[in-house]
Parts: sequence; C-alpha cells; structure tokens
Amino acid sequence: MNADCKIISIVNQKGGVGKTTTAVNLATALAAIGKKVLVVDADPQGNASTGLGLVRSARGPGCYELMFDGLAVENVVQMTPVPNLHIVTSSTDLAGAEIQLVNTPGREFRMKDALTRSSEDYDIILIDCPPSLNLITLNALIASHSILIPLQPEFYALEGVSSLLQTIEAVRVRFNPGLYIQGVVLTMYDKRNSLSDAVSKDVRTFFKEKTYDTVIPRNVRVSEAPSYGKPVLLYDLRCSGSKAYMQLASEFIKREFIESEEMENERGERYG
Repeated sequence: MNADCKIISIVNQKGGVGKTTTAVNLATALAAIGKKVLVVDADPQGNASTGLGLVRSARGPGCYELMFDGLAVENVVQMTPVPNLHIVTSSTDLAGAEIQLVNTPGREFRMKDALTRSSEDYDIILIDCPPSLNLITLNALIASHSILIPLQPEFYALEGVSSLLQTIEAVRVRFNPGLYIQGVVLTMYDKRNSLSDAVSKDVRTFFKEKTYDTVIPRNVRVSEAPSYGKPVLLYDLRCSGSKAYMQLASEFIKREFIESEEMENERGERYG
C-alpha cells in the first residue's frame, strides 16, 4: 500500500442522506482529475457497486472475501467504466459478516489488515459504510485516516449525528488515535426550502470549518444515474449535480493538501 494513500470512510448512521451517491460521484470526480481511486463497498446493500455499473451476477469475490479469506485488494478488485477508478464490490454474503465478526479473533482490524496486505498503489481509498454503527463500520473507522460525513439539511440532521461523533471519539481513544473528521458535506440541498437554509446554518455553526463550502443540490439527474449503472458525471456531465461533485473533489484535494502540510509542520516542530 502506498504510504501516502489516504483512506477515508464515508459514514452516516442514517440512511437516505446521499452517502453512497457521494462515495460514487466523489470517487468519479477524483479519478477524473487524475487520482488513482479505490472504492470499497462495505455496505451489504451493494449500492455503490450497482452505481458503478457492477451487476450482482458479475461481482465475484469482494469485500466479504477481503475481510474473511485473507485476500488482498488485488485479488478482488474490479475495474469500473471510469478510468483510474477501481472497486471492491459488496455481496449478500456481507450481510452475515456482522454475526461472523462477533467471534472472530482481531475482529476490529479485519479491514485494516486486508488493506495493508495490498500491493496496489492508490492515492485515495473511499470506504462506503453501512447506514448503521455496526462492526463493519467499526472496521472501516479503524482502517481509515479520516471520515467524511454527508448530511441532509433536515430537522433531525444534527441530532442524528451525535451518536456518530461519540463513536468516532470512542474509536480514537481505543483503536485509532489519528482518526479525524475530514469534512461534512451538505447533500440534497433544496434552495427553495427555507428549512435547508436554516439547518445548513446550524451545521456550519456546529462543525465550523469542517463543513465544506460546496453543497450538493437536490437534482433529478443525480437520482436517475444509479438506475443506469453510472455515476452522474458519466450520465450527465453538465447537470448541477455533476458540477457540484467536481467542485467538491477540488475542495477535497485542497483540504487534504492543507491538512498534510499542517501535519508535516507539526512533526517538524515536535522533532526538529
């Protein structure tokens, strides 16, 4: 594994907030600007795999085998229609992984160990987590450097994320002290809805600079794209959703550069 590779979990315990849509389209946008990207579909529903054109009958071994059969990424990875973008698919076997993990030695580190075994050189790995805080999500958080949280600007948005923040803190304390929130991205934003604006202000007040400037609008083309097995950037490059994800990718890269620079400076001050 490339030492400079960034592993980011895309997490929200609430379903229907644009988590998988963000994973698929951010990955596509990052690949489009020249980054070598891997998506790990860790959600038993397998929607990220579907959204990148991998039909269930053609998936073969994927995230389950990666975690339980001692395989490395290169043994299970598949190409996508997007240049520079690969995927480790999900399958129905992953639905039983939660029960199987309970009695598995080193159960919290299965994904981290699997990604460490890889000899593939990726710039960025995005893990699409299940919409729940279970053992698979825990594995993803331990394997990751940082977390991206998609939030829909609705009434219960901040209330729902409080348990996630508690989980992140617990993971930091027990397993992964370097884990940090890379950013919070507002999804399904409807500028005609005053509630969207009000909740967005609350989110920015709460998360401050962690909240991305880019917002992902509610856009019918974004909703249609998965039914064609395509990211929205391949389905309709000129729609507002595609433009927003390209802007998000640009802001994402800028953020990663600034954070890496800050960490280097911190190390220099500590050991210089």
